Amino acid sequence: MEALTASTGPVQAESEEGKPHPPMRLGEALVARGLLRPEDLDWALRIQAQTRERLGQILLSRGLVRRYDLYQTLADLWGVPFVDLLQEPPDPELLHRFRPEEILESWILPLRETPEGLEIATARRPDAALLEEAARRFGGPVARVRATTEWDIRRTLLRFFRTDVLASATYGLYYRRPEESAHTVFTRSQFFAFALALMGTLLGLALAPRLTLVLLNGLVNFFFMASVVFKFVVSMVGARYERETPILEEEVAALKDEELPRYTILVPVYREASVIGSLLANLKRLDYPPEKLEILLLIEEDDRETLEAAKAARPPGNVCFILIPDQIPKTKPKACNVGLFFASGDYLVIYDAEDRPDPDQLKKAVLAFRKGGPRLICVQAALNYFNARENFLTRMFTLEYSYWFDYMLPGLYRLGMPIPLGGTSNHFPTERLRELGGWDPFNVTEDADLGIRAIVEGFEVGVIPSTTYEEANTRVGNWIRQRSRWIKGYMQTALVHARNPWRLIRRIGLRRTLGFFLLVAGTPLTFLSAPWMWLMFAWWAITRTHALDPFFPPPVLYVSLFNLLIGNAIGIYLNMLAGFKRGYYDLIPWALLNPIYWVLHSIAAYKALWQLFTRPFYWEKTTHGLSRWLGDIHGNPEEGNA
Repeated sequence: MEALTASTGPVQAESEEGKPHPPMRLGEALVARGLLRPEDLDWALRIQAQTRERLGQILLSRGLVRRYDLYQTLADLWGVPFVDLLQEPPDPELLHRFRPEEILESWILPLRETPEGLEIATARRPDAALLEEAARRFGGPVARVRATTEWDIRRTLLRFFRTDVLASATYGLYYRRPEESAHTVFTRSQFFAFALALMGTLLGLALAPRLTLVLLNGLVNFFFMASVVFKFVVSMVGARYERETPILEEEVAALKDEELPRYTILVPVYREASVIGSLLANLKRLDYPPEKLEILLLIEEDDRETLEAAKAARPPGNVCFILIPDQIPKTKPKACNVGLFFASGDYLVIYDAEDRPDPDQLKKAVLAFRKGGPRLICVQAALNYFNARENFLTRMFTLEYSYWFDYMLPGLYRLGMPIPLGGTSNHFPTERLRELGGWDPFNVTEDADLGIRAIVEGFEVGVIPSTTYEEANTRVGNWIRQRSRWIKGYMQTALVHARNPWRLIRRIGLRRTLGFFLLVAGTPLTFLSAPWMWLMFAWWAITRTHALDPFFPPPVLYVSLFNLLIGNAIGIYLNMLAGFKRGYYDLIPWALLNPIYWVLHSIAAYKALWQLFTRPFYWEKTTHGLSRWLGDIHGNPEEGNA
């Protein structure tokens, strides 16, 4: 053990007289080797005084030193050899005796067994405490220590535990709570219920066609009206949210860097080579100490173009590339589950490749969690678009998102209703997200599903007064691909939580259950039924026919007229209000074209319904990087494209 004892102490230089100097510090060693400029060291030391973070982490996250240069220097200072785990991999048989989670928790990797004891690799200082921890975790004395990087440990674990990590990311929720997974599209009881309903409808059409059609017409129209009224009431409640927001700018400014927790940012990317540069620039604008950020780019294994673009961007050392194994389902939630496995931050957020979050968003999320109770599992930031005025589609998309995130979600939050999360800018305490089981990789709107599951499991979901700006779709085909996936996901989510409605009522109450179905099931239903209402009205308006009179007795007729006239007017009114709230005054007249925009929703809804039966787990990729405004990464999203 003499070698081990010597290996744990720092290297000491000798003077010309042969007397040892005091142990060399990391910064001095990097400067002496020409790997760091003295002025950069002085700057990093000033940052260290503010953040209380490790100097090495500061140098890495600020891009002042390369990862391998840093750890090779640390290895020399610690008096241990550096190991390249790609060239000298661990013993697979030894490694598989332990759970990968244990290794990630400690950043200690067992390499091989020797007659003298265990050989380990670590990214931490090999002091006595680490040796004791390694002996306790791995069941034997440590004979030799070698230094490596945190990134190499992650990469080695994904290489050797690929099957386990992938199985957990793909089937973890299904194995633990199959009733909450969209892996099964229709349960046996749902299949029989739908079959009975279809048989009953066909029998009714054969025996009493007029009565059957009146009942069907009435049911659809009454549900449509209930959904419209529900959204209007919720939106009016949400209109008061800004005056009651619990996070003040003064509180954000008062936060000290040393008090801030570590934050993991997950960025799932697929075929996003064109926007990688702007993505890294947008994340750099975050007002958060880089040394407390862990940015994991989740890149699909077969996407070499994006990987090469990410490498060419030469990101700082707090950015790591995680290659997602190429296996069905190839979905964003599966990639996020792999990222969650490797995440080491206290908190975690999801961003998309084209996102431009407000600089203070992470700090507002930290404050929200501090103020929230122990059951607060997620806070959602608002989403909006930086290319709002590019064409008709982006204008309508911007008004819709402004209404949804500035009125609808705050209203749901104030009323204690289940909140279907947006696909990005969801902030979580990392361990609580793991408790919940992460995302469902078989649900193509995993965000909405996660928000509902959180409420069912007794957690709370909130919203924060911060905005992430995205790229609005500029092309109709691209928009329909994206929207059909969203609507299909709402259908999946409604089916999952309708498997046992009585259980759902017991868990979240009747009021919340009704609100959930009116929103999540009501949204696809309104899009599917709207074209038929318009066609019947158009037929009547053009021909003045009385052929429809038997199917519209007074109660059904009045509700249908309400949906057609008042329902559309409410949709236009809410979009106008959203434009006022955001200060998008030039977009307000465009809200009058909302019925045309709804036609696109209906097309997407029927495509979603078809895919629910034919390709339920298929993730239709939205193409990003098409906007003319993409290059203006530092402009004001609300003014730069006017």
